[in-house]
Amino acid sequence: MEKTVSKDLKVKSILVSQPKPESDKSPYHDLAKKYGLKIDFRPFIHVEGVPSNDFRKERINISDFSAVILTSRYAADHFFRMCNELRIPNLDQLKYFCISESTAFYLQKYVVFRKRKIFYGKSSINDLIDVIKKHKKEKFLLPCSDIHKQEIADTLTEHNIEFTKAIMYRTVCSDLSDLADVNYDMLVFFSPSGITSLLKNFPKFKQNKTRIAAFGATTTKAVEEASLRVDVMAPIPEAPSMTMAIEQYLKKANK
Repeated sequence: MEKTVSKDLKVKSILVSQPKPESDKSPYHDLAKKYGLKIDFRPFIHVEGVPSNDFRKERINISDFSAVILTSRYAADHFFRMCNELRIPNLDQLKYFCISESTAFYLQKYVVFRKRKIFYGKSSINDLIDVIKKHKKEKFLLPCSDIHKQEIADTLTEHNIEFTKAIMYRTVCSDLSDLADVNYDMLVFFSPSGITSLLKNFPKFKQNKTRIAAFGATTTKAVEEASLRVDVMAPIPEAPSMTMAIEQYLKKANK
């Protein structure tokens, strides 16, 4: 159902709960210029590594594994950090299965890039599973965060892949206390963790006229479960990206 937009609620400022894009070629930059907006960026969550002493308590011996599934650069960084802290040798001998090409090439930061040792999909576990199945005899380690997509583990289990989840980093709420007296017309979220951070930092938060944009079904659900209102949703057929969805809203709100 299409949401009605009140004409007296123009959007002049937006806070995006992600790091600021490194390039001015970001679609957010184009959006700000086109509609005369103030768009700020501030991560509501950040990643912290699990200390090696805590990881030891999980009784996972990295040396027992012959292959590693890496779902992001964070996963790569914390896997190699943990190996360094635990003094795990022969990392060049492992096989690496990466969720995307960009993650695969990122491994050059840590190991010599060898095509016979590093494999990658397009962007999801479904792209990668056929390659993993060809190496079914390997013993796989899946470094991950305490908050992760269950879809990955479910897909591996469905295809009878032997693997072990290893929580090597955690997603935690950032300190947003400096934003206490700053108000934005729109807040943009990309994960349920962002909503958790909002309410942890501002437990008395009242939405009132603040618009909330949510990316993905799980984020939308988190907003609604917090008794907040979703004003902009993405992806949708006519707006596959968040910036496209925001622009569709602006066309009505900022007439």
